[in-house]
Amino acid sequence: MKISRVFTAILSVVVVSSAGIILGSGGASAAPQPTVVLVHGAFADATSWDGVAADLRSRGYEVVTPDNPLRGPSYDAAVIEKTVADIDGPVVLVGHSYGGAVITNVHNPNVQSMVYIAAFAPMQGEPVQLTIDPIRFPGSQLLPPALAVKVVDDAHAIGGKNLDGYVTDEYFHSVFAQDVSEETAATMLAHQKSIALWANLELSGPPSWANTPTWYLVAGDDRVIPPTAQRFMANRMGAHTSELPTSHASLVSQPSAVADVIVAAAHS
Repeated sequence: MKISRVFTAILSVVVVSSAGIILGSGGASAAPQPTVVLVHGAFADATSWDGVAADLRSRGYEVVTPDNPLRGPSYDAAVIEKTVADIDGPVVLVGHSYGGAVITNVHNPNVQSMVYIAAFAPMQGEPVQLTIDPIRFPGSQLLPPALAVKVVDDAHAIGGKNLDGYVTDEYFHSVFAQDVSEETAATMLAHQKSIALWANLELSGPPSWANTPTWYLVAGDDRVIPPTAQRFMANRMGAHTSELPTSHASLVSQPSAVADVIVAAAHS
């Protein structure tokens, strides 16, 4: 009887200890869920990510939508770099349109994966303008009169002025976001931010996508960045590539599908 009680006691200790080891190892192996940083592109502001951000938050992700100054890849990347540096833990860095050129120039070890949504992904020494060479990649409708320029106040430019490009009111819906409602297009237009023309001419630095797992979502009906250009950039990056039959503004017209791609990158 005494031996039986001793055996039972020993067995209980072994079971409890084993459970502790199993639970402990499980807890130690659980990686923190990454924070998603969404970087908007030209002719838009952070509100363009509202639908995607809401979807991701409903799935339990922390989401940050910083303001992209749209002054040039190096300057804008430095701004986003500060945002990423303030985040504890891993980051999924996402760029739409010109935002892709910006995240390409962000180098932070916390970035575990990158996602390009109908975005520019330049090589080192390549300006954004070259990636939409109309000879190789015809089809962009972002040309005058849809594209216009204006002088703007810019504290960072010589003389405090700069020359910016923007999409004109009458062409915004049909060129930039043809697959959203007129009401949504009007809201997007009201939030439009112009971009310094220099941003399209500045040479890009070493690409962060060269040593970071990368995803690319092609907008198959894009009238701003031709789909052929998007596929070319995605292929040379070696990105996990998928495609939707959307306008340039897929993040607005198909936020859940865009969020799905971001979640896939978060689980990499």
